[in-house]
Amino acid sequence: MKDPDSYRSGVKPVWCPGCGDYSVLSALTNAMSALQLPPEQVALISGIGCSSRIPTYVNVYGFHGVHGRALPLATGLKLARPDLTVLAAGGDGDGFSIGGNHFLHACRRNVDMTYIIMDNEVYGMTKGQASPTTAPDWTGSDLTPAGTGLTAFQPLLLALVTGANFIARCFSGDPANLAEILVEAIRHPGFSVVQILSPCPTFRPEQRQWKNQVREIPDSATADFRSAARFLMEDDGLSVGRILYRTDRKPFALSKNRRGDISELDMEFVL
Repeated sequence: MKDPDSYRSGVKPVWCPGCGDYSVLSALTNAMSALQLPPEQVALISGIGCSSRIPTYVNVYGFHGVHGRALPLATGLKLARPDLTVLAAGGDGDGFSIGGNHFLHACRRNVDMTYIIMDNEVYGMTKGQASPTTAPDWTGSDLTPAGTGLTAFQPLLLALVTGANFIARCFSGDPANLAEILVEAIRHPGFSVVQILSPCPTFRPEQRQWKNQVREIPDSATADFRSAARFLMEDDGLSVGRILYRTDRKPFALSKNRRGDISELDMEFVL
């Protein structure tokens, strides 16, 4: 029986005090323990950013790769090794700006893996610039002293219309609920998207109030596309704690006769 601590690498996280990502790490190791995932059968892939450090802190196979490229790497890995549990993790900047196009197509392809997005509406690692999910009137960055003036990205609405199989939003301040949602996301076949509101107390100190502002999503998960779309279009982004949408569209996978053998690849390099 593997307890949550056995999924921790022993490396001390370097996140700022009060960062919501600490709770995400705890929820993830709790979810892995609940599922009793063999560490050698799990791969955790990330890009660049504060949240993308998470593979370092988890005792499974990990890859801390290029900015915005977690999803194509994770997709390729899952298609080549469908026996593995594949998780991708990152933040709003990594996933929705630099990696935005990959996010669209990962939803569309619907490969069986889970994408964990730690959304703090800011680029924390590079000292607090506005990200795609930042509100247009946020004036906390010297680069945008009058706000961005840009419409904030709505990641879950986009995930829905581009084909994600499982969509949920959680709050890092409720790690027990978050762990339960992650368990469901990992179990669910297809591309699962879990957006986590994860406060950045250093560059967005006002996000400490999220604990007083979030509210539980009123209804249970729906498989009705129109209902989910209507809810997401009317929501202010602070509804959390439930699965919003879950459907059974068949995940994309390569048939066995389309997967090459590594020995065939080796032969291409034989002179």
